[in-house]
Amino acid sequence: MKKYISLIALLVGFNAFSQEAEESDFYKIITIPTPETMLLEVGGITTLPDGRVALATRRGDVWIVEDPYMRNSNLPSFTLFASGLHEPLGLTFKENALLTAQRGELTKLQDTNGDGRADVYETIYAWPVSGHYHEYSYGPKIAPDGSMFVSGNVAFGDQEWWRGESRVPWRGWIMRISPEGDMEPWATGMRSPAGLGMINGELFYADNQGDWIGSGGIWHIKKGSFTGHPAGLKWADRAESPVTVSAKEFYAKVHDEREQVDGRYLKPENNADEKNPEMLYHAKEAVPEITLPAVWLPHGILGISNSEILEIGDDASFGPFKNQLLIGDQGQSKIMRVSLEKVNGDYQGVAFDFIKDFQSGVLRMSWGHDGSLFVGETNRGWGSAGSTTSGLERVVWTGETPFEMQTVKAMPDGFEIRFTQPVDKTTAEDLDSYAGQSFIYKYHSVYGSPPINTEKLGIKGVKVADDGMSVRLVVDNLRQYYVHEINLPGIKSANGSSVLHGTGYYTLNNIPAGAKLNMTEVSTKRSSASKKVAPKKVAAKPATPKASANAVLTTEEIKPILAKNTCLACHQVDKRQVGPAYKDIAARRYTAKQIVDLIRVPKPENWPGYSTEMPPMPQVSDEDAMKIANWILSLQEERP
Repeated sequence: MKKYISLIALLVGFNAFSQEAEESDFYKIITIPTPETMLLEVGGITTLPDGRVALATRRGDVWIVEDPYMRNSNLPSFTLFASGLHEPLGLTFKENALLTAQRGELTKLQDTNGDGRADVYETIYAWPVSGHYHEYSYGPKIAPDGSMFVSGNVAFGDQEWWRGESRVPWRGWIMRISPEGDMEPWATGMRSPAGLGMINGELFYADNQGDWIGSGGIWHIKKGSFTGHPAGLKWADRAESPVTVSAKEFYAKVHDEREQVDGRYLKPENNADEKNPEMLYHAKEAVPEITLPAVWLPHGILGISNSEILEIGDDASFGPFKNQLLIGDQGQSKIMRVSLEKVNGDYQGVAFDFIKDFQSGVLRMSWGHDGSLFVGETNRGWGSAGSTTSGLERVVWTGETPFEMQTVKAMPDGFEIRFTQPVDKTTAEDLDSYAGQSFIYKYHSVYGSPPINTEKLGIKGVKVADDGMSVRLVVDNLRQYYVHEINLPGIKSANGSSVLHGTGYYTLNNIPAGAKLNMTEVSTKRSSASKKVAPKKVAAKPATPKASANAVLTTEEIKPILAKNTCLACHQVDKRQVGPAYKDIAARRYTAKQIVDLIRVPKPENWPGYSTEMPPMPQVSDEDAMKIANWILSLQEERP
């Protein structure tokens, strides 16, 4: 009997092992229940010294969560600490008080009489607001010297709803506020700086795609930085500004593609046939004050509305990624992972997918005392992946190590990829196990940019480390400033696992100097070469009719095409997400050609109920666009 049970256990174990691993095998998402009447819409989250969690909601409340870890299966309790705030979108704890950035001020909240409620609401510093809905404020993040950093969104033009503008001083800026309440403008070029991060005493921020911002990304911020969006330059000529380029100087050197007709500006559209598009690094040659992103987060792939930046600690309580960064995303309801390095004095690095399937948009994160991660969520009406409009969840590492690219480092002749587990050397020495491409974004006043100048990576050789924990990949067409997409479709671990997230996106701001590998040191083998054999002669069979060019794919057949072209980032079949459901698009009774044209040049005015507009997608091939269009038309319900 014991032998029989052991055999069953062995078979069950083998079957489980042979299945492809999933994120949930390594990181569990635990939903923290909230009272039925409470709509959290978390705008700020911080863990208190005693382990409780404080939450700020965009509706103006601050709650204290008792026992958020749900020890012994107890449900957490929520106590109202403060109310009446104006859309706070950040929260931190300092010197026995909570600090939050409201729309128009940095506020200190204190409970001085010990009754569990804030009885002091102190304005540390107030800044102007115009009243525009998009003037969100974020923060604070605390610097090592005790000063506090907050950031402010731009507004949008009355006629030009797509164009960010700074209507009042210091919109589109990051401000540094001293403990005494003195403010100095610190940097500008921000459009929607929802994510701030203090990493080893240095300030970083995440921005979102829009006008002048081709894709989301992470910037390293120093005093006087200008990250590219020109709206905040309106205030750069003030005496207190550390930014040295003025708006007039900027527009004299960088082309603004807006056109004015009959006193009104036309919305600029992407020109897919543009011969010599300008990129951000081109503009930096004319405007040296421009700060390039340390890491691009490709829009629609690694988020569409990037948020909180949080550093993983230097211990192993959250897996094998210590000292790397986590980046939340509101629209795709997920968290990405970033590994930075410095090359020639500048930050650059690689970004990966990490954890998806949160119940709502990921806006804020905070570490628990046990090494788990608290995640505050909201879709705020913008739409997001997930089943709810808001929530509070907790991520716990299971203790199992996923087979991942632990990091990617730039080399003079390519990249070094380090793994979390030893690789299978047979697959790792096969060049067919690797693929990739490089691309970049336009720098223009158009809303967003498609990836352009795409080029397949020239992978010429690979050297596997003796311990199997890393490989050196020789690439003969590295391009400075470009995003290098690195895919590992054929790599297996020594125990046969596939890479959990097999694609990384490395932003190559600088190519390091140093020794290159000698080609005698590397493997140039390709398994595909050995499979080329002469075809056997067989009796002729009747020709199978080819599928019509307009054949309609099923939903399962179209999913890989939608995923490849990042369509699933914003659309679902029958549910509104960031964009309309495909069934709702089908109900408009467009023709297939009209849908293809709208993929190329979307018309957000056709969908006024959606806050996030669709970027132009000229990179979608004609074949894929037509397949998508025909599939959408197949979703039309028969008319009565």
